[in-house]
Amino acid sequence: MTTRTPTRPASKSTTFRILAADELAAEGLAFIRAQTDATVDSKPGQNAEELAAIVGDYDGMIVRSGAQVTAKVLTKPGRLKVIARAGVGVDNIDLDAATAAGILVLNSAEASTITTAEHTFALMLGLARHIGAAHHSMVGGQWDRSAFDGRQLAGKTLGIVGFGRIGRTIAQRALAFDMTVVGYDPFINASTMMDGQVRMVEKFTDILPLADILTFHVPLNDQTRGQLNQQTLALCRDDVMIINASRGGVVDEADLVIALDSGKVGGAALDVFENEPLPHEHPLRKHARVLLTPHLGASTVEAQQAVSIDAASSVLEFLRGRSVRGAVNVTGLRLDLDLDPMQACFVDLANRMSRLIDPMITERVSAVTLEISRADLASAATTIERISLIGLLQRHLDVPVNLVNVGHIAEQRGITLRTITTDTGSSRGPDLAIELAADGRRGDVPHRIAGRVFDDMRPRVVEINGYHMDMIPVGCMVLIQNDDRPGMVGLVGSQFGSAEINIADMAISRRDDTALMVLRVDVAPPEAMLESLRRQPGIKKVAMVVLPEESD
Repeated sequence: MTTRTPTRPASKSTTFRILAADELAAEGLAFIRAQTDATVDSKPGQNAEELAAIVGDYDGMIVRSGAQVTAKVLTKPGRLKVIARAGVGVDNIDLDAATAAGILVLNSAEASTITTAEHTFALMLGLARHIGAAHHSMVGGQWDRSAFDGRQLAGKTLGIVGFGRIGRTIAQRALAFDMTVVGYDPFINASTMMDGQVRMVEKFTDILPLADILTFHVPLNDQTRGQLNQQTLALCRDDVMIINASRGGVVDEADLVIALDSGKVGGAALDVFENEPLPHEHPLRKHARVLLTPHLGASTVEAQQAVSIDAASSVLEFLRGRSVRGAVNVTGLRLDLDLDPMQACFVDLANRMSRLIDPMITERVSAVTLEISRADLASAATTIERISLIGLLQRHLDVPVNLVNVGHIAEQRGITLRTITTDTGSSRGPDLAIELAADGRRGDVPHRIAGRVFDDMRPRVVEINGYHMDMIPVGCMVLIQNDDRPGMVGLVGSQFGSAEINIADMAISRRDDTALMVLRVDVAPPEAMLESLRRQPGIKKVAMVVLPEESD
C-alpha cells in the first residue's frame, strides 16, 4: 500500500475544482461560486461506479450523508486532496481508504451544535408536557386535560452523558430553566464544569441515581454501545425520563421497552435508533410513553446552511494551504511533518499503540506518560505525544481532534501529559511506552503499552498491561483477556471458526492467573459474535480495533 501525502496548490493562479456529491444548501454552492480561484459542480445521486469515475477530476469533494465514499470510489483518487462532510458523522466515508490515498477528511461538527442542542431541549419539553399525545388527542376531537398532567423542568436534575460541545450547550439552557445539572464524561478529569455550576461524576453509574432526566450526547463505540441497558436502568431513579439525540445503539431499545412497560422509566424521547429507518412494527412506535422524531437533530434550515458554508470554506482553506479545520483523519498527515524515516516509523507506532490500548480502558483517564528511550527521537517527541493523544481521545469525542488542538483538548479535560526522553536503547528497554493513569483503576495500576521499531522499520508491540509479547499491530485486531486455564485457546478458536473468520496471527501472554490473547483476523467479527464470546465462561474482556495496514 502506498500512502500519498496531500499536496498544495502549485501557484496562486490555480483554480480548484470542487464536487458537491450530495444536495448542498444553495448558500454553500454560492459561497464557492463567489470565489475567484474555485469552481463547483453539483452532481448528487451518483452511485459508487459513477462517483469513482469522476472523483479524480476534482481537488475537493463535499458530501452529506447520501454519497457513499467507499474504498472503491477512492481507487483512483487522481487530484482529489480533501473530502468534507457537511455535517458531523463520517460513517459514509471510508477513512482508512482516504488516509491511505493521502486524502484529508473534514467535517463540520460545530456548525450544527446549537440546532442539535435545541432539538434535545424540544424533546425534553415535549416529553415532560405530553405535547405529542395531547396534539393527537385534540386532532381526534377530544378535550381531556386530566390525561396529560405533565412535569415542569425547573427544580429537576438533568444528567448529561457526554459533556462535549452539545452537552455543554444543553447545560447552559438547562441552567437557564432553573434545573440542576450533573455531567459525566470519561475524558473530563474535573469535579465541576462551567464555573462550578455543573457537578461532574467519575463513573457513568454514578450519574444514574442522581438524574430525573437523562440525556445522551456521546459517539457510538464499544464503550457506549448499549450503555443504557437492563442493568444500568435498574440504577436509575424511578420514573426517570430518557432522551437520546446522539447515536442509535447507545440505548438498548429492547431493555428500554421493558423498563417503560414496568413503569421504571416514565418516558423516553428518541431521535436516533439502532436501525434507521425505525422498523414499522417496532414497539417504540406505538408506546404511549414515547416521543419519536426521525433523526432531526441537525435538520434546520440554519444548520444546513451553516454546515454547507463551513464545509466549503474549510475545503478551500486547506487547498490554499492556509489551515486545516475539522480534520477527522489527521494522522494521515504525518508524512507531511519534517521527520526522518525512523522518526516517521515511531509516529506511526505511537498511533497504532494508542489505538490498540484504548479499547482496554474503561475508566476515566487522568494522566498520560510517554517514555521514549532513543535520543534520536527527542526532536520528534512533541509529535509522538500528540499523535498518541489523538489515538486515545478521538473515538470518544464528537469534535475533530488534530495535531493543533489535541493538547488544548487534553488540558480542558484535566488530562496531564508527561514525556520522558532517555537514551537507553532497545537492549535496555522498550523504545516507546505509553502509560495511562485512570481514576478508579484497581490498585492504581496504570494501563501500559510498549513497542519498538527494529532495523526492518516495522512497528512491534512488546507489552500490553504487563503481558509481554512480540507482535506487529496491523489490520483487524481482537484482544481477549481470559482466565489462564486449559481449553481457552480452543474455545476462542472454535468461536472464530464457527463464524468462518480466519485467524491470521495470534500472540498469547500469561500473567498471574490470567492470560491475554491478541488476534489478527482477516475480517472484522460482527458485534453479535464478539458479544457471544464475552458471555463464555472464563472470558473477562473482549475488545476489537481496526488498525491501518502496513505501508509499502
